[in-house]
Amino acid sequence: MSALAWIAVGSLTVWVWLLLGQGFFWRTDQRLPVRGEPERWPSVAVVVPARDEAEVLPVSLPSLLAQDYPGDAEVFLVDDCSEDGTGELARALSERCGGLPLTVVTPGEPEPGWTGKLWALRHGMALARQRKPEFLLLTDADIAHEPDSLRELVAAAGAEGADGFDLVSQMARLRVTSAWERLVVPAFVYFFGQLYPFRRVNGKGSRTAAAAGGCVLLRAGAAERARIPESIRQAVIDDVSLARAVRRSGGRIWLGLAERVDSVRPYPRLLDLWRMVSRSAYAQLRHSPVLLAGTVLGLGLVYVAPPVALLTGLPAGDPVAASAGGAAWAVMAGTYLPMLAYYRQSFWLAPLLPFTAVLYLLMTVDSAVQHHRGLGAAWKGRTYARPEAAPEA
Repeated sequence: MSALAWIAVGSLTVWVWLLLGQGFFWRTDQRLPVRGEPERWPSVAVVVPARDEAEVLPVSLPSLLAQDYPGDAEVFLVDDCSEDGTGELARALSERCGGLPLTVVTPGEPEPGWTGKLWALRHGMALARQRKPEFLLLTDADIAHEPDSLRELVAAAGAEGADGFDLVSQMARLRVTSAWERLVVPAFVYFFGQLYPFRRVNGKGSRTAAAAGGCVLLRAGAAERARIPESIRQAVIDDVSLARAVRRSGGRIWLGLAERVDSVRPYPRLLDLWRMVSRSAYAQLRHSPVLLAGTVLGLGLVYVAPPVALLTGLPAGDPVAASAGGAAWAVMAGTYLPMLAYYRQSFWLAPLLPFTAVLYLLMTVDSAVQHHRGLGAAWKGRTYARPEAAPEA
């Protein structure tokens, strides 16, 4: 066989393994567990870190204030040194909309060794703990919740004990309106699930840990045992770090796709999506050039080789390369279809997954370049030159 044929066969082998052996990552059936209502609804404190969020707050914050929750609940919004009037807008929205009580606090600039979001969470959680809540809902300022979202999250967590969860997290449905969002966003969740198969995350005794930072319901006792957020204060990928800390402390976690929780943040341009991915991509690789090189080779074999083998093998008269490449491309596209269906997108986007994978590969390389230039992870005017992906301390 030709070298191209061997590469194509290797890619097909990898895709068969991904289809059957990677926790069925491509399935989208991990949804919020359905449990009966508790005898007593526990108290909940909702903590919202917000930095320059005046654009999205009029949509997201009223949805939190309007939660139909039978127990005690209140919202703590941490205005992280915003320059667009986020705090004042939050107070005005609370006066206009009513609903759950709202407290707005401004902690000032983060101390050395803290990322901005976790510094904000530290102050919000400290304020919330004065009320002694049984649960903490950590939710981003761009996340809109249906009125029964909090009720369903708490019910899904269940009673404390062997059958209950210490952390329940939902991957909010991201916005898919622009052409670039349709091309890139479903693939973002697809790739995340490939790295952290939801079924493995949710399995008892599993070592795989992950969460979606936009919507995390955390049992207050579990947060104290895991020393959240102090134990992950440098984390750029804070959601995965949080889940690992909770699991290491003996907590049980659950992660799934949301049906009634949506991100309202727009990413209309490729540049917007590029920045969203590249700011933390190299941190995911623990800033390792070796892992970066392996990622480049791996993505090339898994996503680029199949269409190249098919489109090159056919005119070259190489039936093995063409057939193996075509089969691998078909399996790849087939595993992407459930995610496209979840996002209500055209199935014609499935064959374009190799192109999208190349975009993500370039974003990752750019993330490494920015890191080695000393720019590190940049977000909303702050730069973390040497961030940690998931510190053990």
